[in-house]
Amino acid sequence: MKFIFSKAFLLLSLLTVTSVLIATGCRKKKDTIANIYVKDAANQPVEGCKVILKGVSTTNNPANVTLYDTAYSDADGIASFNFNEEYKLGQAGVAVLNIDARKNGLKGTGIIKIEEEVTNEETVFIQ
Repeated sequence: MKFIFSKAFLLLSLLTVTSVLIATGCRKKKDTIANIYVKDAANQPVEGCKVILKGVSTTNNPANVTLYDTAYSDADGIASFNFNEEYKLGQAGVAVLNIDARKNGLKGTGIIKIEEEVTNEETVFIQ
């Protein structure tokens, strides 16, 4: 009798663990996007602006910067960055990055916090 109870308990335990793993392990990761809106002093969108996002080393060693990406703003003044490769499921947060925007001698800077599985947005004014 004891042996039959043990098999039933083992089977129930295995089914419970399997269902928990399936419920948490098969969730599809959502996109992690950063949209930088580039505007001029007149609050108008700036097309063709070079936007650089880069991480800042916390060890004061520039060689430790791991995130660095460049995009150009479109006709609506939006430079879009995809961080799906950098974000792993279960990770808390992705990065805090410096923004550097430049076009025809005009410059703008800012900071953006990249949170997981959402579209993060920040506006930079170039002057």
